Amino acid sequence: MRSSVWLVLIGAILWGTTGTAQALAPEESTPLVVGALRLLIGGGSLFLLVYFQKRLSIKGIPKKPLLVSAIAMALYQPFFFSGVDLTGVAIGTVIAICSAPIFAGLMEGVIHKRLPDLVWAISTVLAVVGCLLLFQSGESVTFNFLGMVFALMAGLAFAIYTFVSKDLVTNYPSDVVVAVVFSTAAIFLLPILFVYDTSWLVQSSGAISMLHLGLIATALAYLLFARGLKGIPASMAVTLALAEPVTAALLGILLIGEPLTIVSGLGLLLLIVGLVLLANKPKVLNFITAHKKS
Repeated sequence: MRSSVWLVLIGAILWGTTGTAQALAPEESTPLVVGALRLLIGGGSLFLLVYFQKRLSIKGIPKKPLLVSAIAMALYQPFFFSGVDLTGVAIGTVIAICSAPIFAGLMEGVIHKRLPDLVWAISTVLAVVGCLLLFQSGESVTFNFLGMVFALMAGLAFAIYTFVSKDLVTNYPSDVVVAVVFSTAAIFLLPILFVYDTSWLVQSSGAISMLHLGLIATALAYLLFARGLKGIPASMAVTLALAEPVTAALLGILLIGEPLTIVSGLGLLLLIVGLVLLANKPKVLNFITAHKKS
């Protein structure tokens, strides 16, 4: 379990670099184009990797779960960015990121007829509260109902992707599964690239930022996440994915010069404590069991 936890955490840390990379991209770049391009580059690179390794075969892999995973990943991008656009960065991000672990826990209870354990519950509460505090900002709060629905749908889409992919990567080659899912998701979002301006890609900052987002923050990150998903429950993986905002916040402070307030600092601390508890779940469970016996 320990190696699986670390793989998921490293994948989430790589996701946390997306905000900084996007901030360093040209001003003409738009979130929807960035989302579509990162899937195209990430999925395409993984597709080429397994193709040249002569392992690109989906024979025996259930097609319906592959399609559901691809649709969920494709929908996550427009839902998230539309939610952020309508409600503001802070509210949209909090709703999308913090709702995903809750959806995952509910899905585990409904589908597998079991609720996540106490350590997951405590860790998730700490991480969600920490996330809420971390994204407190001075921007005006816009309670846009449609925007909040979009943000919730983004959280649900990520939870569905994780849950469906869990069975796929456990029983079939994870890199092949991720390559097919992301390539298919990229095809779904391809029309976006014909509607919005993409001329900024010829600038060095645009090309470098998109290569990082596609190859590192998407292809490598989701490949690590998928391999880690083999050894831990989906609900646990989604909560561990909250290492993403921790990384984003630290990079924003260190590289972009964003201020760290007392409230956001407390949120960062709670998030880290929640992740540490969950990453060390066997030890925490043993401690709780020993304490009950005594």
